[in-house]
Amino acid sequence: MTDIFRLDGKVAVVTGASSGLGERIALALAGAGAKVAVAARRIELLEALVARLPGQGHIAVRCDLERPSDIEALVQAVVARHAAIHVLVNNAGYHKPKPVEQESLEDYERTLGLNLKAPFLLCKLAAAHMIAQDGGSIVNVASVGALVGNEKVPSATYTASKGGLVAMTRDLAAQWAKKGVRVNAICPGWFKTDITASMFESEKGRAFVARQMPMARPGLLPEIDGAVLFLASGASSYVTGVAIPIDGGLTAV
Repeated sequence: MTDIFRLDGKVAVVTGASSGLGERIALALAGAGAKVAVAARRIELLEALVARLPGQGHIAVRCDLERPSDIEALVQAVVARHAAIHVLVNNAGYHKPKPVEQESLEDYERTLGLNLKAPFLLCKLAAAHMIAQDGGSIVNVASVGALVGNEKVPSATYTASKGGLVAMTRDLAAQWAKKGVRVNAICPGWFKTDITASMFESEKGRAFVARQMPMARPGLLPEIDGAVLFLASGASSYVTGVAIPIDGGLTAV
């Protein structure tokens, strides 16, 4: 790894870090030298993760993103410990696919709350500290669902939330560009995580996933590292407002 991708001395916050992509992102950021605050509801998993992260200064913070008070407390805890936030990764998300005819208003409100409202508040609170210091980088974890539809996995509220997250990413990037805060997004395709695990439980599901992308396979968790480190670090110092698909070519066809 060249120095341009290093995050030595930087403070990073990762939500939804108790498993899956969030856990992997926390490992990648810590491996690049960042002090990582991992947040989720399952504190025991977060504490186990902190014990495995390379380096020092990492903390685990229990946070229910459906509670604005928990979000505020998360930011306060990180600033109290490190006096700064340099990187924010909004990774936590909620996905319960079903045909739109079966989706309730409660489904809609919970999905939008976790996937869009919570990142909005976290961006707002973290950026206030970034602007007051020497800038920072926000990485929003969206989805290829923000870019394409999929009749086989009907998820209208989920795709709406992720599409909104990409649009918000662009607008915040424009608002904060002169203030030193860069805002970008990644759009993962099929990775095996808690949210997508059911798709990999049968041969039919695995075959469906393979057919979706030219590379004919799901992503491996380490394949998320490069894009996140690029966007979080000085390697992308002239990049803001973009959404990078990490999808094995799914959005290319």
